[in-house]
Amino acid sequence: AAIVHRPTWYTGILMLVETEQLTEQPQTAQTPTSSPEQEYIERRERFRRLCDIETRKWERIANLRLYTFVLAAASLVWGVWQGPSLFWMLGIALMGAFVALAVYHSMVGRLRRRYDELRTINDEALKRIERRWDELPLRHSVRAQSGAPYAADLDIFGHASLFQLLETVSTQMGETALARWLQEFAPPETVRERQPAVAELAPLIDLRDELALRGRLLAEQKPDPARFLTWAESRRWLSHRRWIVWAARADIVVLWLLLLAQIFGFTPYPFWVILAAANFVFTLTVGDTIYRVLSQATSGETGFRGYAGAFELLSQARFDAPLLRRLQESLTAEDKPASVYMRRLFRLATLVIPRSSHLYLPIEALTLWDMHLLDAFERWQAAVGGRARAWLDTLGETEALAALSVLAHDNPNWAFPNLDPQAAKLEARDLGHPLLPASVRVVNYVTVGPPGTFLLVTGSNMSGKSTLLRAIGVNIVLAGAGGPVCASALSLPSVTLWTSMRVEDSLERGVSYFMAELLRLKQIVDAARACHDTGGTLFYLLDEILQGTNTAERQIAARRVIMYLVEQGALGAVSTHDLTIAEAESVDHAAHPVHFTETFRTGPDGPEMLFDYKLRPGIATSTNALRLMQIVGLDLDEHPPPHS
Repeated sequence: AAIVHRPTWYTGILMLVETEQLTEQPQTAQTPTSSPEQEYIERRERFRRLCDIETRKWERIANLRLYTFVLAAASLVWGVWQGPSLFWMLGIALMGAFVALAVYHSMVGRLRRRYDELRTINDEALKRIERRWDELPLRHSVRAQSGAPYAADLDIFGHASLFQLLETVSTQMGETALARWLQEFAPPETVRERQPAVAELAPLIDLRDELALRGRLLAEQKPDPARFLTWAESRRWLSHRRWIVWAARADIVVLWLLLLAQIFGFTPYPFWVILAAANFVFTLTVGDTIYRVLSQATSGETGFRGYAGAFELLSQARFDAPLLRRLQESLTAEDKPASVYMRRLFRLATLVIPRSSHLYLPIEALTLWDMHLLDAFERWQAAVGGRARAWLDTLGETEALAALSVLAHDNPNWAFPNLDPQAAKLEARDLGHPLLPASVRVVNYVTVGPPGTFLLVTGSNMSGKSTLLRAIGVNIVLAGAGGPVCASALSLPSVTLWTSMRVEDSLERGVSYFMAELLRLKQIVDAARACHDTGGTLFYLLDEILQGTNTAERQIAARRVIMYLVEQGALGAVSTHDLTIAEAESVDHAAHPVHFTETFRTGPDGPEMLFDYKLRPGIATSTNALRLMQIVGLDLDEHPPPHS
């Protein structure tokens, strides 16, 4: 086995590889010669083989450590029994070899863990492409809030959700940034800035995997930098007490001069003891406060220091996209990368002496060590303490960009949308639902708008109306986040998205289903009014609204709601089974009707219904409720109730 260093654009990664068997070649942006699925399979198997190699090596070293320890112990015992001899030297040499093997064993263990996690990362990537939701871990803790504009209706969070599809973020900051992007439609200029960054990260699979790896390994430690950030952003304790620092420096200089004077016979009296005693008293009084401030910095330092590897990775990468370059530049201070300050912080933390140590008081009496160390910490705080939180935010934003770039890499036929503030409508070619596997996804040409119109989607049960509305909504969310969309082309204005699809009643709040629907529609109407007043555009998606009341009133109420939204200049789509909603002249004039249909056939197991999920112009002309009853065996006409 040989120790091989193979740095790519990220340096300092120790690669312990058996070169005669397998060598991991550095990778940068590359043009894949195979599909993303095949690429992930090849990477998964490569990392599995490397992990197996390191596992066998780890097991051999474990056995060798055991043998070495036994021989060392036996040699030392024999040496003690027989007196000084070669066995003493042999035992000491073997014990040294045992320590060296322990260090090497730990290095191999870390490398084995690294390869195993990289294998897992690529295996999960393959499962995401195939939408095997039940086999993917659900790591994120974000959930849709009650009353959120669209998150619950469009499966943004939770199992089989958009966030789970994008869940390559591995730090809390990345999760927070991505969740915010998926819930807030960014301004067009921000989206246009993110898109080149996402496109540039898409082929950098090694960089993305390395970023995810470092976050996952760090997540196992569950670091919490909150306490450290509180200290880093707080007022420096010594900032208005600089005289104490200078007094402490002068004190130590004088003390050691007096000590050396006594040692070399320049004075017969231990005058230095007076200063040492004063320092002792200082440590027991003011020193308590100094140690408390120092503890606040050091106790949370590990929670912040853990991100140094990710900072270094991003600082050493080479980017062309303006946003990535700006994020990279933000990971600096005084033209030095954040990783330099992180290493300095780590060195300072290793110099802290615990108060429980027997040497603590003697060292304090002779050096006032805590005072000088706190001064060093606060100089670090003055230099970059105010940037620490921004560095973590930068890491989170980069992780969010990397997560969106995975979609671009895994779906090369998806397009980046064109956000045009002057656009009057949403127009999509080959629009599909991003959460469906490509093998079953059906795409359609969809147009919603211009203002003064709405898309009316009709069709029978299970024909695809709700799926179409959710496909429109999820793609709007992706467009607003800066990612690619499940379409070959998509253009739309900047919008505020609201939906009404999964309204639920509440026994706890005493709200009926119909009342819950009304409250939801009021939120949407209020949002449309606010957008109209501010010059914005509301985009609404309404799925079978007002089902909780009778047909006649539903038709009237639904028409009023829809026409009010139209009059406010909102864009949107409405799906319904009720083919009479558009019969009123005002609604018929504004409606752009499209529909889904189905075909029936008689198979060996009875009647079957087939859907092609292709969108067609016009109002649906068929229903299928009775046919569905026949298919599920609920044909009650053929089984009249028995006579009493």
